[in-house]
Amino acid sequence: MKTRILIAIAGVLVLAGAAVAYVGFASARGHDGATTGAVSLSPGPRLLFRSTADADRGHVATVSVTDPGGPRTVSALSCSRVYAAGGTGLCLRPDGDLTTYQLVELDARLTSKREIPLVGLPNRARVSADGRMLAWTVFVTGDSYNGGMFSTRAGILDTTTGDLAGTLEDYAVTLDGKPYQAADLNFWGVTFTADDRHFYATMSSAGHRYLVAGDFAAHTVRTIRENVECPSLSPDGTRVAFKAAVDGDPARGWRLSVLDLAASKVTPLAETRSVDDQPAWLDDHTIGYGVARAPGHSDVWSVPADGTGAPRLLIPEAESPAALGS
Repeated sequence: MKTRILIAIAGVLVLAGAAVAYVGFASARGHDGATTGAVSLSPGPRLLFRSTADADRGHVATVSVTDPGGPRTVSALSCSRVYAAGGTGLCLRPDGDLTTYQLVELDARLTSKREIPLVGLPNRARVSADGRMLAWTVFVTGDSYNGGMFSTRAGILDTTTGDLAGTLEDYAVTLDGKPYQAADLNFWGVTFTADDRHFYATMSSAGHRYLVAGDFAAHTVRTIRENVECPSLSPDGTRVAFKAAVDGDPARGWRLSVLDLAASKVTPLAETRSVDDQPAWLDDHTIGYGVARAPGHSDVWSVPADGTGAPRLLIPEAESPAALGS
């Protein structure tokens, strides 16, 4: 039986206008070079993504890693955000209208296994490498400290036990080695380690944005360094790809970078455009990310993770990339 768990209490009726611009609907007719068919989330040499093409906007699709700009297989499933790993998928989508949303846990055949109502506008989605842990971020309004502007909520679900952290704001925070409490805590952009217990995320408070290391079992987070947003842990667990606010000011845009966790060294990547996305590791050496090209249209690009080379257009009319593995 599908479980439905209320994970937030803030209203989002005021998000309807933004949602119209963010979420597109279309039939799975496909477009040039596309076929409508069965999309599999099973491990294999494919890239998963959300299509932004007019004919199948919002639909989940895959391409071959050897020909990412070539023919694509487009499913009938529409999502606002999508991600998959270890044969498990995570779809964030509208729940009947443009003011309510839901998280959908998917099996390898895109069949719904669990549905959880969300309050907020879908923004980020991640799945742990083995498919056990799901994480999501939504935009919400109504926080008194924020003057009616958007805030974020990040949650985590253990699909094996059903344990749910509806918001990381309930976790105990350690800032620079000391316990920290504040009304304006926001979290977003979760990424998991291989043990399915620990994770990294972004935390903001008092105008600062931090990379935090979290413990799902202990319900704790601790800060590591500033100016790290939307982290993504490398397959080997040694590096974090992220977006860094230029000169520490998000108003100036973001620069994709990679942090070596052991050496605490940051390497700016060859992509110099402002990228407002949570990067995805396509393999141990390559970062994928979405770049908006026009209203409602994005492309997935890739860049070497060591700071060399140049950006390369990978998948036209696409966003939310995820490597499904070998």
